[in-house]
Amino acid sequence: MYEFTEDCRLGIPELDKEHQHLFSLVNDGYLLLSLNKELRPAARNLLKHLKDYANTHFDHEESYMKKIDDPELPSQIQEHKAFITRINNVDFTTLPDEQVKPALENLLDYLSRWLLRHIIGSDTLIGKYESPFAFTSKYMTGIDDIDIEHRRLFEMVKETNDILHDDLIFDKYDKFLSILNQLKTYAKEHFSHEEAYMEEINYPDILKQQEAHAAFCDKLAEIRLEEIDENQEEALENLVSFLLNWLSTHILRMDKAIGDYLSSQLKEPMLN
Repeated sequence: MYEFTEDCRLGIPELDKEHQHLFSLVNDGYLLLSLNKELRPAARNLLKHLKDYANTHFDHEESYMKKIDDPELPSQIQEHKAFITRINNVDFTTLPDEQVKPALENLLDYLSRWLLRHIIGSDTLIGKYESPFAFTSKYMTGIDDIDIEHRRLFEMVKETNDILHDDLIFDKYDKFLSILNQLKTYAKEHFSHEEAYMEEINYPDILKQQEAHAAFCDKLAEIRLEEIDENQEEALENLVSFLLNWLSTHILRMDKAIGDYLSSQLKEPMLN
């Protein structure tokens, strides 16, 4: 019997539960081999259940990886397709009676090897990669309104990048221009909110923040996509990199200091 051990656990409840069920299906198959009964109907039923459940599980797994921008998604899709192709080639209906048991044994051996290798070698890596477009805890200032707006800025930069790399979008230029204009507007609104908050708490480095914000807005204002004639894709890639690098660096080096200052001010009365 194959046991779902801790080294197979991803820490993603839905996927772990589905992996456990796949293990149980393999064990059900080995149990069939030990029974002194006609194997064909049970083997066909097991195979159908396995196909249906594997397809459902792979859909869930790939959707989860897409949601978190996991770069291993393409290789996972290929492995899943190879698995489905392999089990689709199994047909217990047309086999002579004496070949049903060996065919089931062969299938179960393949399943047990593939499942362990795939989970430990591939699935345990899911979520270990941190997308550069993910608004993670390291960017949190501890000021809710600012963090919410920072998260939205990250989302807009990601949307810009997604448009650039989506081969199914026909009118890519117009969509890129639209989200970029939205980003320009939202960034100005955010800077206005952030600067008003800094004034409210008497933040000592507000002038440096205002200068940084103005420089960023000036840079965005200089962008003229309609003037890019050559190497457009490279130019847009560089633009996305600039947006992401500026945003992440500014938050880590300057905006988090606002939260640190606020925390220090709140602690001062306790120390006096």
